[in-house]
Amino acid sequence: MKKIIALILSLVLVVAFALTVTGCKKAEAPKPTEAPAAPAAAPAAPAAPVAPAAPAGK
Repeated sequence: MKKIIALILSLVLVVAFALTVTGCKKAEAPKPTEAPAAPAAAPAAPAAPVAPAAPAGK
């Protein structure tokens, strides 16, 4: 049982050291979008509250 634990621990350490040496791949930066020519419009008014549903009849 000790050999299995030692094997698993050594594999974990090898993977950890490999990741520290190579490093993780950085995500690509998103391309900046062009700003709209017209100024932004005022935010829309909030939606009207919805009436509660009627209880189901028997």
